[in-house]
Amino acid sequence: MIEYRVSFDADVTFANGGGLQVQEFRLDIPSDSVTDAEVAALLVRHLGLLMVDRVDLRGVEILAEPHKGSRGGPSEPAAPAGAPTRLVELNHVLSEGVVTYPGLPGPRLSDHLSRADSRSHYAPGTEFVIGRVDMVTNTGTYVDSPFHRYADGPDLADLPLSRFADLPVVVARVTGSAERGIGPLAFAPLDVAGRAVLLHTGWDRHFGTDAYGVDAPYLTRAAAEHLIAAGAALVGIDSVNIDEIVPAGERPVHSLLLGAGIPIVEHLTGLDRLPVTGARLHAAPLRFRGLGTFSVRAYALIP
Repeated sequence: MIEYRVSFDADVTFANGGGLQVQEFRLDIPSDSVTDAEVAALLVRHLGLLMVDRVDLRGVEILAEPHKGSRGGPSEPAAPAGAPTRLVELNHVLSEGVVTYPGLPGPRLSDHLSRADSRSHYAPGTEFVIGRVDMVTNTGTYVDSPFHRYADGPDLADLPLSRFADLPVVVARVTGSAERGIGPLAFAPLDVAGRAVLLHTGWDRHFGTDAYGVDAPYLTRAAAEHLIAAGAALVGIDSVNIDEIVPAGERPVHSLLLGAGIPIVEHLTGLDRLPVTGARLHAAPLRFRGLGTFSVRAYALIP
């Protein structure tokens, strides 16, 4: 389904004096046929303005782009009764040698038992293959548990399934931002309590290329502190790392989120296909004892 946003300049005049001006402001809209009066009302609701006397719009432009969660904007449409649930893949496809994180090796695929060799073990016409994978645990789309950062933190076997599965989703869209660091204001209009907060940066378009690890978007320390205080259940990003990659540097977001028991999912993809709210995330790793990170087949259900 095509979603729309509107871009405009505006002069806001207050009934008790004073005013406010915005340039190239953008809001979610329910369709491409909204009136100026409807846009003005959406602006007032989004900013929570009181005692507005008049809103004068200029340069109104309708854009076909995903919603970003404007406050008071269009809610996600209710699914018709009996409508099937849609499944959306949120994980990268893995293949021989594909590099996920700069400096870490890609997976190596081989046969533990080839089809040809299996023929001697079974009746004529019956054959199987048993594959073998050699890879680091930080491969493809994966979940970090607290044990990834802290030796005494829960590992993948200790975290309950409820921390990865069937979580309500809220998508923070920051595509097109001029800033790499995603700060707390990106989440100000969103209710993140008890939700999987997924950061849609659009950086997944570089996955598998050298550009993926260069100047990538990341979450700031202040944003991590905000998400912890606001009660986020899980935080994911479609970028190379949820922290800024600084050689021999700190990883404050990993440290804060994992220290608070909040799992992290990195290297997501396909977040442009999710609504801002309404989807449910499943991103459960294998239940390994003694591992802090492992690959997942992350996906979302949209009613």
